[in-house]
Amino acid sequence: MTKPTTTNTGIPVESDNESLSAGAQGPILLHDHYLIEKLAQFNRERVPERIVHAKGAGAYGELVVTNDVSEYTKAKLFQPGARTESLVRFSTVAGEQGSPDTWRDPRGFAVKFYTEDGNYDLVGNNTPIFFIKDPIKFPDFIRSQKRLPGNGLRDHNMQWDFWTLRPETAHQVTWLMGDRGIPKTYRHMNGYGSHTYQWINAAGERFWVKYHFKTDQGIENLTQAEADRIAGADADYHRKDLWEAIERGDFPSWTLYVQVMPVAEAEGYRFNPFDLTKVWSHKDYPLIEVGKWTLNRNPGNYFVDIEQAAFEPSNVVPGIGFSPDKMLLGRVFAYADAHRYRIGTNYAQLPPNRARAAEVNSYSKEGAMRYDYNDASVPVYAPNSFGGPHADPERAGDSGIWDFDPTMVRAGYVQHAEDGDFTQAGTLVREVYDDEQRDRLVDNIVGHVLGGVREPVLSRVFEYWKNVDADLGKRVEEGVRAGLNGNGSTPPPAQG
Repeated sequence: MTKPTTTNTGIPVESDNESLSAGAQGPILLHDHYLIEKLAQFNRERVPERIVHAKGAGAYGELVVTNDVSEYTKAKLFQPGARTESLVRFSTVAGEQGSPDTWRDPRGFAVKFYTEDGNYDLVGNNTPIFFIKDPIKFPDFIRSQKRLPGNGLRDHNMQWDFWTLRPETAHQVTWLMGDRGIPKTYRHMNGYGSHTYQWINAAGERFWVKYHFKTDQGIENLTQAEADRIAGADADYHRKDLWEAIERGDFPSWTLYVQVMPVAEAEGYRFNPFDLTKVWSHKDYPLIEVGKWTLNRNPGNYFVDIEQAAFEPSNVVPGIGFSPDKMLLGRVFAYADAHRYRIGTNYAQLPPNRARAAEVNSYSKEGAMRYDYNDASVPVYAPNSFGGPHADPERAGDSGIWDFDPTMVRAGYVQHAEDGDFTQAGTLVREVYDDEQRDRLVDNIVGHVLGGVREPVLSRVFEYWKNVDADLGKRVEEGVRAGLNGNGSTPPPAQG
C-alpha cells in the first residue's frame, strides 16, 4: 500500500473492512460516518439513464480539416488546416442501459467539438433520416419503441401500430429492416448530422448543409442471426470493440463530407430539404470533402466522460446556425432541458462538457453542485458599469436566422413536387438495394412481424409495404402468412 484510504473530504480512514459497532456482537453505530458515507454514496452513484440512447460507448478524438470550405462557412473549426479536439458518443436508441448492443435499432452518433468559439455539438444517427418529421410526435414514437406499461415487455405490435399509422416512418423503417439495421461495430458504420443546418460565410452568405461521416474502415453489418447470437454471448460487444481497438492503437477514422445547398434553391427543390424523413440527392448536391476525423483516446472513466457527456443541438458556434427543420428546432430546446434534469443545472461544468478551447464568461450563478465561479469583483448581472462581460454581436453573428412567414399556424411541411411519404423508401428498395439485399429485407421484416404483430395492425403492415413497393409488399405478406400457417396459428386479435 502506498496511499491511505480517506473519506471524500480527505480524512484518513481507520478500516476498509469492519464497521464500528457496540462490541463484537452489538449493533452498528450511526456515528460511523465513513460507513454512512460509503452506503449513502453507493445508493446515489447512478444518475437517471437517458430516456433515449441510454446504452452507448464513446471516445475522444480530433478533426483535421483537409479541404477549403471557407466559401461556405466562417466557423473556425472548418477552416483549412484547423485541428479540433472532439468527443463522441455512439449509442442504441430504444434499449436501456443493460440492453444488448446488437439489437436492430438505429445508432446515435453525437459529436462534441471543443472549438475556440465554444463547444459545437452535432447530434445525429448512423442514418441520414429519421422516423418522424415533427417533434410533437417524438414522445409518442419513443414510447411505441420501448415497453408496454402493463407487463414491461417490448412489443412488436405496438411498434408496427405506430409505424403504419404514421407513413412518414417508411423511409427510416426500410433502412432499419435492411442490412444497415445492425452495424458490425461502431467503427464500421457511417454517421450523419441527419438534420439540415445552416452555414454562414465571412461575407454573410447563407447555405443549407447536411453532414456525412463516411467510415474509413468500410461499411460492415451483422445478419439477424449473428446479432442474436452475439446478444446472448456478449451484450457489450460494440462498447468492447471500440475500447479495444483504440487501446491497441487501431484508431478508427471517418472522412467528413457535407452537402451544400444555396438558400435560393431550397424552395423549388423536389423534396422539402428540411424534412428529416428525406435525403438530398447526391447527384443534385454532391459530397464535398471537409476533413479527417479520428478517435485516438479512450475515456479516463466511462461514467465521468461518457455517461455524464451532454450533447445538445443548441450548441452552435459563429458560422453555423439552425434551419426550418422542425425536428432540429424541437431538439434545440429538449436536449439541454433533459441534461438539466438528468445530471443537474450545472452540467456544463462537468469535465466532458466544459469548454476547453474557449473562455467562459457567463452570468449563470449558483444552483446545485456548482463549483466554478467568476471573479467575485465582477457583477452577476448585465448590463453593468463595473467591467463585466457584454454581448458582442459582431463576433457572435445572428445564429443563422432566416426569412419566414410570421403567421402562426399548426401545419406540416410545405409539400414539394416529390414529397410523398413512401417515395424515397421505394427508391431505396428499387434503386439502391440489389436482389440479395431485397431478399434480406423481406426476411428481416417477416421475422420482425412474426414476433407478435396482430390484427388490425397486421393488415396495415402489408398495405404499408405495398405502398413502399408493390412487389416487396406482396413478398412480405406471403412470407408472414406462410410463417403463421407453418406454426398452425393465425394472428391473435388485438387487445382492447
